[in-house]
Amino acid sequence: MALKDKAQLYYVYDPMCSWCWGYNPTWTRLKSELSRLEIKLEYRLGGLAPDSSEIMPEEMQLFLKQTWHKIHALLGTQFNHDFWAQCQPRRSTYPACRAALIARDEGLEQQMLKGIQTAYYLKAENPSDLETLTNVAKNIGIDSAHFVKQMNCHQVNQRLLNEINSVQQLPINGLPSLVLHLNDELIPIALDYHDWQTSYDAIAQLLLQPSR
Repeated sequence: MALKDKAQLYYVYDPMCSWCWGYNPTWTRLKSELSRLEIKLEYRLGGLAPDSSEIMPEEMQLFLKQTWHKIHALLGTQFNHDFWAQCQPRRSTYPACRAALIARDEGLEQQMLKGIQTAYYLKAENPSDLETLTNVAKNIGIDSAHFVKQMNCHQVNQRLLNEINSVQQLPINGLPSLVLHLNDELIPIALDYHDWQTSYDAIAQLLLQPSR
């Protein structure tokens, strides 16, 4: 059975997306199982919220607190709710996205994502702050001075904006999302937060279908 040529699976995420954090165990298993298929995995940044120095409005804080509790109830995902008392939350995820782009250039995007999620959701640290992101970068082996310089680089920010714009052209509905690029088609793949098998079966079936 010949698999389709040039198959790519895009995983669209934001490092500060709480549903991405909830999906992480299932995504990790799905990635492992997909190694059996001839498919290339690519991470793409959705970019939830632009740079901002403003404190997050109370209603947004309440909404996110409730979302964390909802995800925990549905999936058992752990959250450190001390974040809301210890940090000054800002609705600003682009810094974390730029950090992921910089790490991608070093072949460390997945390590950066894990570091940001751990800092945010388990250690109650704020990934909207450069200090938090710099510490994550250092911990995964990226030179701090180089990282800070890149974080303030116009070209890096423009790359992020370009990627977000390209992601908005994909057939997605929120984050996280999976999109299969197959024979010049972009096919949305259903996400199952509880079971990796659902997405795996959908992808495998598409790969083994005769060309349309």
